[in-house]
Amino acid sequence: MMLDKDKCSLSIRKQCLLLGVWRSNVYYKPAPKQDEALLANEIYELWHEDPSSGYRKITKGLQRLNYDINHKRVRRIMLSMSIQAIYQKPRMSVSNHEHKKYPYLLKDLPIVRPNQVWCTDITYIKAPGGGFMYLVAIIDVFSRYIVAWRFSNTLDSEFCENMLKDALKRGKPEILNTDQGCQFTSQSWIALVEGNGIKVSMDGKGRWADNIYIERFWRTIKYEHVFLYVFESVSELRDSIAKFMNHYNKKRLHQSLKYKTPEEVYLQLEDVKMPPAALRGASSYSGVNVGSLMGMVC
Repeated sequence: MMLDKDKCSLSIRKQCLLLGVWRSNVYYKPAPKQDEALLANEIYELWHEDPSSGYRKITKGLQRLNYDINHKRVRRIMLSMSIQAIYQKPRMSVSNHEHKKYPYLLKDLPIVRPNQVWCTDITYIKAPGGGFMYLVAIIDVFSRYIVAWRFSNTLDSEFCENMLKDALKRGKPEILNTDQGCQFTSQSWIALVEGNGIKVSMDGKGRWADNIYIERFWRTIKYEHVFLYVFESVSELRDSIAKFMNHYNKKRLHQSLKYKTPEEVYLQLEDVKMPPAALRGASSYSGVNVGSLMGMVC
């Protein structure tokens, strides 16, 4: 470009008019190129440190590290790496309006023995290589014992029913509480529950705290295990979860169980006299601070 910013008597604007070029091309200074691989490593480190971080928060983290980068580029790199923020997706438990809904039976109910009340729910776990896997489990409310669990790559009712059949080999509750998801309101699920003489209880719509015990367990398994490791395959993730379930039931001490393990309380291996679960932070509360419930040691 034959422009002279110093010696020519014409201004830059007039020189650009004569040459037919845009002034922005004259003033433009290319930004220094940043190593894409280095950026990808930094993004992964920030995301691995806090898997709930999305591209906006990671962008701010990179800018605090003196990277000149915007959210669009961070989002593009994260998409190419198949990573995204891990957070509770809305409407994972989708109800079927044609299915019958049952009342919530745990309000003000003292839970004083194993196999009195079971709760079950489904959660998602980030799968190696992208996508999600689904974990369903049944917890005995009194002892916090995980009676049975199943792992699947599809969100259907069959793997929930197979999990319940596994649980019924160990015991049978008086009440089984679930949310209003279509997996737990289907005719086959209800028939399996009621066919074994079990009362059906369901959370109120939007009442996540009605199922506080299993919700608290999801927090435990994710923050104490899943988020701490990198898994190379789905089979490795499944095996690792199996080991944690065994540790949780047999070795992990619970403050709310007077520092006994769930297995000791569930199988009555020791004479453990506990106050009713409804007095130990059950969701059958009236006016109890929900934050204090989530802070309980499960």
